Formats: sequence, structure tokens, C-alpha cells
Amino acid sequence: MEPLGRNHASACPRCCDLPRDPENPAAYAYLLGLYLGDGCISSARRGVYFLRIACADAWPGLIDACADAVQIIRPGNKVFRVQRQGCQYVTCHSKHWPCFFPQHGPGKKHERKIALEAWQQKIVDDYPWEFVRGLIHSDGCRITNWTTRRVNGELRRYEYPRYFFTNLSADIMGLFTTALDLVGVEWRMANSRNLSVARRASVALMDAHVGPKY
Repeated sequence: MEPLGRNHASACPRCCDLPRDPENPAAYAYLLGLYLGDGCISSARRGVYFLRIACADAWPGLIDACADAVQIIRPGNKVFRVQRQGCQYVTCHSKHWPCFFPQHGPGKKHERKIALEAWQQKIVDDYPWEFVRGLIHSDGCRITNWTTRRVNGELRRYEYPRYFFTNLSADIMGLFTTALDLVGVEWRMANSRNLSVARRASVALMDAHVGPKY
């Protein structure tokens, strides 16, 4: 395991006498997207919880971005990278992860209700691209499709980029489409669990603010 950060945990902004938003809401919006896609919170001993976000080894830049976001949100806690076959788990222990992610609960996310609290929704509304980026980095991708057309009797190949997002939770899909609407990205559902962004102007917007995994 590779530890990052300091030894002493920082105070929690969400469970003090006057709860406030995380100090870096942009980083939180990104981390919220990662958590809803590939994250989980588990309880440990003495009231401590650990956040774990799975990141594929194929995307080292994503692993770094995830670890950075976790460290920004809990600057006084250590962040660990735990290697597993084909992926790393970015992990951090804290008593306060349920304060930051009240969507935590028993069972799989797609089997229970997922809704943002008012303070979370405000952050997503203020930083929708960071939220979209986190969701794409967890459960989405940018790919190049191709097709053939016959032009003047000659069969030609055409390539075009598109974004896909896959999630089993209708609630999480709804949060994603609401954010896409907010930033002006056109989308369509391929089926109940797969969303596609293929229109040229919308792909260009996604490229400018999200881009492929790296």
C-alpha cells in the first residue's frame, strides 16, 4: 500500500455545530461522481469508516486524480492505494465519510434509493462539469465508432467519437442526465442502463471539459 497525506485527521465540516460545505466544492463534486460510480463505504472498528474507490490500472492519471480529490476533501487523513488484480483501490479511513456521502447504506446502490441532499445538489449545480467528469471517469468512456458509406460507388469508412455511460441505478442515471442538461449536452438512452452522447457539438463540449480517461 502507498500512503499519502498526514497522520492527524482534520475536523469534519458537515457534523460541526454549524454544518458547512466542503472547503473545495469542485473537488467534492468530482469525488461524488467517482463515489456514485465505483465507490463504497464500509465500517471498521471504533466508529471508523473507510472509503474505497476502484480505479483500473489502465488509467494511471485517473488514479492520481482520484487520490488527489480524496486528499483534498480529507487533508488530515492518509490516502492509500491498494493494488489488486487489474485495479487499484484508492482508500482513506475516517469517522466522517457518511457525513460527506449520506448515500451510504446497506446493499448495492442500484437496489436502494439514491438522492442528493440539498447541500450536495447545490454543489453539483455550481460545479456540474466536475460531477459529470467524476461519473464518466467511474462508469463512462470515450470511444471511436466507425461506419461505412458508399460515395460515388466507393465504400468509405467514417470514424466518429462518442461518450458512453453505464449504470444500473435509475437514480444515478437521473442525476447524470440532469447534470448533462444543465451544461447543454444532448444525450440519448440506448437502453435503461446505457447512455450515449454522439452529437458533434455535445461531444466537443465533453472533450473540452471531460476528455478521455488517461
